Amino acid sequence: SGAGICSLPFLAKICQKIKLAIKNSVPIKDVDSDKYSIFPTLRGYHWRGRDCNDSDKTVYPGRRPDNWDAHRDSNCNGIWGVDPKDGIPYEKKFCEGSQPRGIILLGDAAGAHFHIPPEWLTVSQMSVNSFLNLPTAVTNELDWPQLSGTTGFLDSASKIKENSIYLRLRKRNRCNHRDYQNISKNGASSRNVKSLIESLSRNQLLDHPAIVIYAMIGNDVCNGRKTDPVSAMTTPEQLYANVLKMLEALNSHLPTGSHVILYGLAHGAFLWDTLHSRYHPLGQLNKDVTYTQLYSFLGCLQVSPCPGWMSANETLRALTSERAQQLSETLRKIAASKKFTNFNLFYLDFAFQEVVEEWQKMGGQPWELIEAVDGFHPNEVALLLFADQLWEKVQRQWPDVLGKENPFNPQIEEVFGDQGGH
Repeated sequence: SGAGICSLPFLAKICQKIKLAIKNSVPIKDVDSDKYSIFPTLRGYHWRGRDCNDSDKTVYPGRRPDNWDAHRDSNCNGIWGVDPKDGIPYEKKFCEGSQPRGIILLGDAAGAHFHIPPEWLTVSQMSVNSFLNLPTAVTNELDWPQLSGTTGFLDSASKIKENSIYLRLRKRNRCNHRDYQNISKNGASSRNVKSLIESLSRNQLLDHPAIVIYAMIGNDVCNGRKTDPVSAMTTPEQLYANVLKMLEALNSHLPTGSHVILYGLAHGAFLWDTLHSRYHPLGQLNKDVTYTQLYSFLGCLQVSPCPGWMSANETLRALTSERAQQLSETLRKIAASKKFTNFNLFYLDFAFQEVVEEWQKMGGQPWELIEAVDGFHPNEVALLLFADQLWEKVQRQWPDVLGKENPFNPQIEEVFGDQGGH
């Protein structure tokens, strides 16, 4: 029974520790007033491009070059100085007219890539090295944006060939180096997205245009309300008002020529259908904890990320999916009917079934796309396959969004190597 599971002290202790770590994570707007950093965590360069001159606030990724960066790298893309052969600044020679642009994600825990390594919980996998990444994880709010589908820049631990949106934009135009911002927050939704925009860094007059992806894929229908989660869900009318306010705020932040993509909500019924009878990492050794039991346990501790979908109640799961569909339709309508001066607006479905099919073609199983520990969030493989899907669709439907391919990429690499790395 749920009460029985709730009383398992080992599970409860782990759960409370996780809850505490999330609760004590650094608030997004309290970090580094000039927003860019030479440190990786605490909302540093794991989250947005690394600063190349921390003492000068006029130097940061994404800005238009100051005097073509003849004397210094003002936008941290690693391209600066003058070609001694003809006296032309390299940034002018290689980047002028190449349509540089940054990638900005306004997202939730999925966008930030929330992840608890299974080896932290599975006794059979524990070793002296299991917790080496714990300090990084805790100072990143248990998120791994450096490996995420939108802004990840480190080599994927999953060994699949797909890359993040940022790495693809960088490959398309090396002038985009370091121009990424992951403004995602565990628990974020349309209700609090406007506060996230306060930490977005884009100057309309000084910076390059940006591609902004709005991907609040779950928390408008997922909430901690155990007794009546449906009444606490965002309504289509509330979502419409919240997203319109956000778009107006973006219009006053973004340089002309930017693009905004609204992403639909997740199809969360997949979780129960795929996982409920499988064993959780904690139960694999003794075959004694299934995901059904985990969901029940998280629910009775009132720390379930989504009581609506992580539930044995079929009616509740169906109501949650219905509301998610209504909210996705609302986003689609907004994209079809609203126009803004500084950006074009688009809508994309959260087409999870397509990702599952792609993964199955590669020999994978559907359950392998979900975070093993929480049984809820898409994992690194899923996020990279989503990035692949988004890139293909945008390239096919709206190629202007991605900018041109820069013919000078080989020369940039020849002169500047890895452009200072990440």
